[in-house]
Amino acid sequence: MAGGAGTRLRPMTANQPKPLLPVVNRPIMEHVLRLLKRHGFDDTVVTVQFLATMIRNYFGDGEELGMNLHYVAEEVPLGTAGSVKNAEHHLKGEPFIVISGDALTDIDLTDMVRFHRENGAKVTIGLKRVANPLEFGIIIVDDNGRIQRFLEKPTWGQVFSDTVNTGIYIMEPDVLERVAENEVVDWSGDVFPELLKEGAPLYGYVADGYWEDVGTHESYLRAQADVLSGKIDAEIDGFEMSPGVWVAEGAEVDPEAILRGPLFIGDYAKVEAGAELREFTVLGSNVVVRSDAFLHRAVIHDNVYIGSSTNLRGCVIGKNTDVMSRARIEEGTVVGEESVIESEAYLANDIKVYPFKTIEAGAVVNTNVIWESRGQRSLFGPRGVSGLINVEITPELAVRLASAYATTLKKGTVVGTSRDASRAARTLKRAVISALTASAIDVQDLEAVPLPVARFHTSQSGVGGGIALRTSPGDPQSVDIVFLDERGADLSPAAQRKLERVFSRAEFRRAFPGEIAELSFPSRGIENYAHDLLKRIDTSSVAESGLKVVVDCAGGTGSLILPALLGRIGADVLTVNGRLDEASPTDTLAKQMRDLQRLGELVSSSRADFGVRFDPVAERLSIVDENGELVDNERALLVVLDLIAAERRTGRVALPVTTTRVAEQVANFHGVEVQWTPTATDELTKAAMAEDIIFAADGRGGFVLPEFSRTSDAIAAFVRLLGLVARTKLSLSQIDNRIPEAHLLRRSVPTPWAVKGSVMREVVEAAEGRDIDTTDGVRVMEPSGGWALVLPDTSEAVTHLWAEGPDSDTAQRLLEEWAAVVERAEG
Repeated sequence: MAGGAGTRLRPMTANQPKPLLPVVNRPIMEHVLRLLKRHGFDDTVVTVQFLATMIRNYFGDGEELGMNLHYVAEEVPLGTAGSVKNAEHHLKGEPFIVISGDALTDIDLTDMVRFHRENGAKVTIGLKRVANPLEFGIIIVDDNGRIQRFLEKPTWGQVFSDTVNTGIYIMEPDVLERVAENEVVDWSGDVFPELLKEGAPLYGYVADGYWEDVGTHESYLRAQADVLSGKIDAEIDGFEMSPGVWVAEGAEVDPEAILRGPLFIGDYAKVEAGAELREFTVLGSNVVVRSDAFLHRAVIHDNVYIGSSTNLRGCVIGKNTDVMSRARIEEGTVVGEESVIESEAYLANDIKVYPFKTIEAGAVVNTNVIWESRGQRSLFGPRGVSGLINVEITPELAVRLASAYATTLKKGTVVGTSRDASRAARTLKRAVISALTASAIDVQDLEAVPLPVARFHTSQSGVGGGIALRTSPGDPQSVDIVFLDERGADLSPAAQRKLERVFSRAEFRRAFPGEIAELSFPSRGIENYAHDLLKRIDTSSVAESGLKVVVDCAGGTGSLILPALLGRIGADVLTVNGRLDEASPTDTLAKQMRDLQRLGELVSSSRADFGVRFDPVAERLSIVDENGELVDNERALLVVLDLIAAERRTGRVALPVTTTRVAEQVANFHGVEVQWTPTATDELTKAAMAEDIIFAADGRGGFVLPEFSRTSDAIAAFVRLLGLVARTKLSLSQIDNRIPEAHLLRRSVPTPWAVKGSVMREVVEAAEGRDIDTTDGVRVMEPSGGWALVLPDTSEAVTHLWAEGPDSDTAQRLLEEWAAVVERAEG
């Protein structure tokens, strides 16, 4: 399989296919072909697409390798299975092996064939245990190797094993009968699930050998080091002149050069006196390294000139490139082919220079040249794109992000922008608006409004998306850039990945002068929101009930909408902190606790029916009962659920799997069903889109009222609560007291990223014989009705645990038991 474009490895793959990338001066695909040859597979079909001619020209008919190569080209990508189907006429109706031409491995294919035949398998999948399984398909097999479950490219919340699919398959020929011709078909996404459902014998062969999916710049450098260190059984085309120092035919190395292996010097390369080559350096063919140059973990492709007194560390230099004297290139930087780095130029860490570029003498390059990549696992976190103001999130970054977002939309699309009360959000929003209009995107700027109002406006017809800027909850030094889709919901993971791809390549669309878009300021946005809210949520009983409530706006944007609402509802409302507070645009824990204590005192002293506090963007709600006592978030969820379920008596509610199962008792008592969802905000929003969902909540003060909005909205929740309490004639404490007590405990265990996958595998193995649920993380059910959930955090090196039982002691025992499993798995 040699058809991939290798986009993550650009600029190395900008002008050559990934299978031809050299690993210790030999293409990755050649290492794979030599492995096949060693195990007796000399009749081989190569599927090609991207720059196919270069692969054909390099390998020819395979005679030099002692193999017989056939090539099958795809006019359009057909998927992993469709590609093999396209080559069916070369397979002669016999069992065959499928292997990637761009993954480095020495897996024992002979033993894998033995395993396949002994088990009478229809398909045998090569498996490998890895530290980070997120980029691969994860698989669970039983003690005999039969596949039980698999999932393609999971999130951390879905990881239930560290055993991943290597993309190496042995198959019986009739499997291809299930693949339609000339259609996009995937093995793991289409064919294997169907076979598994039918009970076909699918087996997983857990390999002991080396396997590395060379898909990133980091893994490319790691593969070079692993070959030189002997971690993989691969042929090195040279002579070992001293331990770990490999020199190919015709190379000239001056005796005064300093060589500290393991390293490799390619054929006809030249290393002058005084040059120092350190560990894991690889020189390609015809490379010249001048005197006093220093190279450490540098990978240099063919025909490169390295000038005197240069300093190269942990970088990759593409073929036919000149690096002139005293230039310095740092860790993680990749220079594309046919480039010139002039004397004394400095390239900082993680810079990408695309082919055919010139870096002028003395230039200091801190950003990528033409194309760029952000050096982190994921651009998006749980609250959009977040970071320190003017350190990680700068106006320049905001412009590039907005440009990438605009590029994913059609020209002429309308996008809404909004912000909280902070000056940082105001400044960054201006940068965002400039980038959007410069990309032919019309902007409707709502200025400072509550986040639910921005979501509501975005969901209206004619608006294709939105960008909201707010201070990060609990961190006044940081800011969140929240991207919204046409429904007003956060972008889905798929849309986030699309935006990241555009951002990483900097392939931004720019408008022609006549296409520069317009900026407008919609009038009556808040009034329209208030009007629609009161039209859809019943508040008819409030005026006659004589309700008295206290509302704390927390100095946030919620204060902007209350005057338009409260005068029309008819409740007696005392409002505090009802002004925009630029100095405190977010909630710290101390501020939140102080405000809630003050709110409780006001409710109690004024004899109000209850009190509420909005967060600064009016997305989350805290509740205080008539006694001035805080109703914690978990109990608040149960109280609102009880009120809504008692009124509706039908439908379903969507709740995260981390919610107490008391919620299920409450819902079932009123004839309502619970749909359990993963903890990600996107998953709850997706569930709330269903027509029969009457309520959703996240257990952290976020409430979704589908009759008005499908996203979290504290203002709508407050109005709904007013109507419910007015009609029920019960106080909040009375409603709370009639709900059973929950015994739910939580703990977080620090977990290095490298062992998260193995931790989840250990959890699944420890749960053998008990019912488990992998909706999000791994939830283990006890016969007594208790349960424990183990869930890796998506953005931090920790694993979260929840445990619930019929009493506190049982919950504590479960928590301790599974915390011990996690800690033991960490080693």
